[in-house]
Amino acid sequence: MPNLTRAVSREKTYPTQPLRIVAIGGGTGLSTLLSGLKAHARGVGGPQPKSAGLDITAVVTVTDDGGSSGRLRRDFDILPPGDIRNCMTALSEDSDLLTQLFRHRFASGRGLKGHSFGNLFLTAMHQITGDFAQAVKLSSEILAIRGRIFPATSANIALEAELDDGTVVRGESKISKSRRRIATIRLQPGDCSPLPETLEAIRNADVITIGPGSLYTSIIPNLLVSGIPEAIQNSCALKVYFVNLMWQPGETIRFAASQHVTAIQDHAGVKLIDCVVLNSGAIPVSLQRRYARAHVKPVENDIETLHKMGLKVVTADLVGDASVPHKVRHNPSSLAEVVLDLANRSRAYQLRREVLGATRTRVR
Repeated sequence: MPNLTRAVSREKTYPTQPLRIVAIGGGTGLSTLLSGLKAHARGVGGPQPKSAGLDITAVVTVTDDGGSSGRLRRDFDILPPGDIRNCMTALSEDSDLLTQLFRHRFASGRGLKGHSFGNLFLTAMHQITGDFAQAVKLSSEILAIRGRIFPATSANIALEAELDDGTVVRGESKISKSRRRIATIRLQPGDCSPLPETLEAIRNADVITIGPGSLYTSIIPNLLVSGIPEAIQNSCALKVYFVNLMWQPGETIRFAASQHVTAIQDHAGVKLIDCVVLNSGAIPVSLQRRYARAHVKPVENDIETLHKMGLKVVTADLVGDASVPHKVRHNPSSLAEVVLDLANRSRAYQLRREVLGATRTRVR
């Protein structure tokens, strides 16, 4: 594991090959991270100084059953397109017309109200190709995205949670609305498999990011897909978890950072995480008061406990501006800066290991 400090270093080693990033998650958190990484991806905004850019792969959860995605899922028996669509627009090189078109949501119209054009487009592409992953690939080409996007699995799965009182709740939307603590979460059916391309990207990555995002409904479902936890564990990449800024009602009320990590690794069944990234920036008092009225507070950075768990800790100011009114959100550029720094460190560490291995072979 690279030698990390508690603050992000400004020193970087610049590779000649693109840094390979695998970002795992879903919802707003993943698309926020991807929008920050896009500025460093190959072909966007011209060459970066001294940098070969990033090779980005997003692995996206497919358990959403609410809103437009849920309706399309029930009507057409397809995987939910919403989180995929958000990731596509986040990585799109065309930030104007096509992206606006894919984000457009119909405000009225029988059968159309509430649907986004991007969701309908992915549904149509799925019907043409007969394969959701292929539909995502072709739609990504139309948007000229800077990266690759894979659903965590091509199986039509549902999310099921057992609460601390023994109640079983089925469906992501119902789980999110529950106010009792989640004891465990699982997929139905539970024997789903990932795409081969996902496993290859994980194997070759320099950095694998997990989060930020809803712990039980956006992050953990990816790690319940057969083969993904083992692939992450066996990868030489640095495995990094981005902790959320605030508690999430129905999922992580009163959770400290270490409890997020414990939930992830307990569900995955293996030790996955090397490094935890925490926010050190100040959350505006006005927003803290607004969240407090809903009994929501910032996530506690219990750094000592994380160290006792054998984890490296990185801190950075990750709080975004007030572009989303009344919401605490991550800053995409700050997230990307941390990822880029850690990817450089991971690449340098892997290269040193390769050189050391070659030297030992010659000596023998």
